[in-house]
Amino acid sequence: MKTVGIRDLQLNPSSFTKPLENDEFVMITKRGKPLGIATALDDSVLQHGVMESIVLKAFNQGDISLGQLSRALDLTKEETLKYLTVVNIPTTDYDLDEDMETIEALLREADRE
Repeated sequence: MKTVGIRDLQLNPSSFTKPLENDEFVMITKRGKPLGIATALDDSVLQHGVMESIVLKAFNQGDISLGQLSRALDLTKEETLKYLTVVNIPTTDYDLDEDMETIEALLREADRE
């Protein structure tokens, strides 16, 4: 996320517009304190609304976790995963316990050899 101060915004407007053109967030600050966050106005904003679009983009860029996204959307983890599939945002979900069992089995097998 790019940060732009009010003074920089006045002196160099491209410092604000270039990140938006690259589909990045821009945090606007005044005397070092956050004032707001700007995002590009694209089809996602029109289709999903501002808040939803922002959190979806933040998740897709790795800025927030699946749990944070679920809370922001007021959905369960499972509902959020299904929704991400519908809006074509790739996800990876795995069962840690199952993975640990597989790793332990592989280690036991390696010890026997």
